[in-house]
Amino acid sequence: MASSVTVAIPNGQPGYSFSQAPQVTVNSGPRQHADNGGSTLGISGADFTIMAGDTRHTSGYNINTRYAPKLFRIGGEGPEKEGARIVLSVVGFAADGNALAEQLDTIVKMYRYRHNKPMTVSACAQRLSHILYNKRFFPYYVHAILGGIDEEGKGALYSYDPVGSYEREQCRAAGAASSLIMPFLDNQVNFKNQYIPGSGEGHALQARVPEPLPQKDVEDVVMDAFTSAVERHIEVGDGLQMMIITKNGIEERYVPLKQD
Repeated sequence: MASSVTVAIPNGQPGYSFSQAPQVTVNSGPRQHADNGGSTLGISGADFTIMAGDTRHTSGYNINTRYAPKLFRIGGEGPEKEGARIVLSVVGFAADGNALAEQLDTIVKMYRYRHNKPMTVSACAQRLSHILYNKRFFPYYVHAILGGIDEEGKGALYSYDPVGSYEREQCRAAGAASSLIMPFLDNQVNFKNQYIPGSGEGHALQARVPEPLPQKDVEDVVMDAFTSAVERHIEVGDGLQMMIITKNGIEERYVPLKQD
């Protein structure tokens, strides 16, 4: 969508008035993508992955809707995508996020029909990287996180930049409140700056070794992260959409958050 600027051109005659100047419309080109707020996160465990995101959709200080999902099931059957084992979270420009989720979902479904087997989460992660890279000259304005269960039954989580670079991680936060949530996840999930009591004195304390958390503990961490974020960021709130991915499928939950 192009915007226009009206420019007045003086005619240099005596008694000239700018109100009488001829008008010329200058096309300023397409508008820059907007950021529709919100935040998402993902945490992988020993045999599960949890993806979560708030449901607030904003434009600046305006709330467009309080129930816009940022998590999407990828693959599966029918409109409810039964049997899906992969979840994509997108945050940033909502229209680009919806388009990316629809494109990836179509590719995963076509793979199943052609090969008669579901696409693995690692293959899906690589395919998503290709999609983003192919759009690098006019990229999707989103931060994507992909979650699922790998071939060994372990939780798998992949985070992306807008042009397709990705890596597998234990946890990742994205979106408006990522600067608030990510340090919390680093401490509670990656055990950064955590030490074993009594293991030494001063700087000689032994660091706590990272290990996968139980599912109940991860669910509590997710709730604490978003409960704190909504207190400090105006673009995050209204509701929390959480998807728990296990070998048995995807369990989806909705928890209300603050609406102010």
